[in-house]
Amino acid sequence: MATDDKWKANMEKVAFMKAFPGLLGDWESLTGKTVESVILLKGKQGAAAIVFTDGTFTVAPPMGAEPYELGETLHAARALLEGKHQKAYVEYDRLVKKDRDALKAARLEKIIGAIENNLAQIPELKDRLKALVKEWK
Repeated sequence: MATDDKWKANMEKVAFMKAFPGLLGDWESLTGKTVESVILLKGKQGAAAIVFTDGTFTVAPPMGAEPYELGETLHAARALLEGKHQKAYVEYDRLVKKDRDALKAARLEKIIGAIENNLAQIPELKDRLKALVKEWK
């Protein structure tokens, strides 16, 4: 059947592409490579083929990193980047501290708000809080 032949031909083509000579399958393999060309792909917005001078290549996902990915990158690559971007890291550290402090204040505000909003409905809450404070002393 033509449909089966088409499916088999596609599977064979895909298997060959995935084993194509020079295709790098992990990020560690890119270490030390020199980029020869970056070719934007039309099939997926922002994706690119990266070709290296030694004939190896890889396909890179779109460069729309999520904030958590950027934060992890700045932390993981700090030893390599900080020397070239010292002022940026000073500002980044300031903003990280500001965010951490704001999170702490917001949590405190929510906890105090929850206590205040529930004291009338749960009279034993006040006694339990007093007991906790005594435990901490």
